[in-house]
Amino acid sequence: MSGHSKWHNIQAKKGKADAARGKIFTKLGRELLIAVKEGGADPAGNSKLKSVIAKCKAANMPNDTINNAIKKASSSNENYEEITYEGYGPCGVAVIVEAATDNKNRTAADVRHVFDKAGGNLGTSGCVSYMFNKKGVIVIEKASTSMDEDELMMLALDAGAEDFSSEEEIYEITTEPADFTAVREKLEESGLEFLEADVQMVPTTTVSLDESGCEKMERLIERLEELDDVANIYHNWEE
Repeated sequence: MSGHSKWHNIQAKKGKADAARGKIFTKLGRELLIAVKEGGADPAGNSKLKSVIAKCKAANMPNDTINNAIKKASSSNENYEEITYEGYGPCGVAVIVEAATDNKNRTAADVRHVFDKAGGNLGTSGCVSYMFNKKGVIVIEKASTSMDEDELMMLALDAGAEDFSSEEEIYEITTEPADFTAVREKLEESGLEFLEADVQMVPTTTVSLDESGCEKMERLIERLEELDDVANIYHNWEE
């Protein structure tokens, strides 16, 4: 789960999700566990759990799987900690890695190894995050809704969305983090389904790379996604 939400990235992500659905569900299961541990198993009183459930649904996780994961988390003795790593990928691309781990030393070593192998380097906290803004991002496939663009835009803006954009095959709705849940719930009430629904780190500027640089970045992202502890990857590479 990486990068900013443009349609060609979404297509790639959907393909990876189909190829490695079990791995993605395992990572989402950890996010559910962390949310339950922090705020309880009732999503009505746990906004973080609500948001993770929406993310699970966007990844096509079945309701039974979600409910079983929440039930399991309620009685689990497992404890995962959320950690954020920042660094530079090939050609100076800014990269943020969010992980959920039960062993910080192992995860830090694994992430550092991937950066080093890709020709990048892991930095200190804050070294690249100033180049990103935290935003709620909701992506809707045009083919999945009968609403026209103006109707959907007004619905989103009236619900508190900050911005609305139309790409070739998707609509992308952006919110402030504090407004994300309210906007998402309003859209859900209208029967809309999401390709993505999550609070993300969105880059304020992007970097273009030549073919060689693109190949290096692709390898970095793929290797990071292969790590079990890595939950999300954000970068300012214009793919």
